[in-house]
Amino acid sequence: MSDQSYIAHVQLKTAHHKRTPRAEYATYFALILILALPVQCLVWLGSALRHMRLPAVGPLARALRDAEEITPSIFRP
Repeated sequence: MSDQSYIAHVQLKTAHHKRTPRAEYATYFALILILALPVQCLVWLGSALRHMRLPAVGPLARALRDAEEITPSIFRP
């Protein structure tokens, strides 16, 4: 009988090695947020002027949502 626990341990070690560094993820997240914020401010303002009332979701929340959606897609294989 062979020892399967060693092989599984080695495979797990190599699987964790391919993770994205947190600093790189945070850098991309911040850049996308900075770029999305002015765009979402204009969209929010346009929506407010068109409907003559303030939208329920503010520009910062929209920009955060955009950054949360886009950043993981950059690191997806």
